[in-house]
Amino acid sequence: MTVKAKTKPTQLEAAELQQARTFVGDAWNQFRKHKLAMVAIAVLAVIILGVLIGPLFWTLDPEYIDIVDAYQVASPEHPWGTDSLGRDTLARALQGGRVSLMIGISAMLVSITIGTVIGLASGYFRRLDNPLMRMTDIFIALPQLPLLLVLMMLFREPLKGAFGVEGGVFILMVSVIGGLQWMPTARLVRGEVLTVKSREFITAATAVGSQDGRILTSHILPNVMSPVIVAATFSVAAAIITESALSFLGLGFPPDFPTWGRLLFDGKDYLTITWTLVFWPGLLISLTVLCVNFIGDGLRDALDPRLRK
Repeated sequence: MTVKAKTKPTQLEAAELQQARTFVGDAWNQFRKHKLAMVAIAVLAVIILGVLIGPLFWTLDPEYIDIVDAYQVASPEHPWGTDSLGRDTLARALQGGRVSLMIGISAMLVSITIGTVIGLASGYFRRLDNPLMRMTDIFIALPQLPLLLVLMMLFREPLKGAFGVEGGVFILMVSVIGGLQWMPTARLVRGEVLTVKSREFITAATAVGSQDGRILTSHILPNVMSPVIVAATFSVAAAIITESALSFLGLGFPPDFPTWGRLLFDGKDYLTITWTLVFWPGLLISLTVLCVNFIGDGLRDALDPRLRK
């Protein structure tokens, strides 16, 4: 039995291996080198699976009131303690996590869509560049938190009457948060479009008579998606923090429809009695935002062509 010695690949084989590499494969290899991003994916997966399938295993009713068990710190029946009405904190955190994550993802989709459309139009059409960028500067200059509070106060009751309490507040939060966070994405996309627009393949597409819409969707948009994906991850974290801040100020969902921010708002008055009412929702918010930010850092490094070999 003979053992065939390993030989170094020839120059032709090396060239074939180089051609066989794909963008996704290169990005994944670079992403795996970011240890914090890999840990963040694992932690975020645990949180998402917990809020999605956790209620199937932890079947306590999050709205069940038991005054006798109020203000518990931790017990076998209530591992995360109970609130002032004896409601299980773990069950309420699992229920509230669904709403918080859904608001973060939905608001991200709104902000990324608006920012991408405005960035594409501003970067490609010269006549629209100045008006759209000045509008973007105006939105950036507006004080975000006071404007959020005013919009929530103005449209809260009309939307409640039209879509119900939960539906109205959800639509309002997603619209307001997403509608006030698109500006960084628009500026980012505009810069990328200005760079891509000057390349040869765009000139060739224009020369053969391609329409502006086809050039934007088939040639420019795919080449600017990498920074948009990175911006989307940071938008999710920003939306979750904003929702938590609004709920903490009492402008979010009603008490019987908990989110992580609402749990913080309800638990702050009882912090001297039981710390678990604030600790667990605050920990979930912090871990989720940190994980999303670390994943965004990893994607930024993985999608940077200067760092991929």
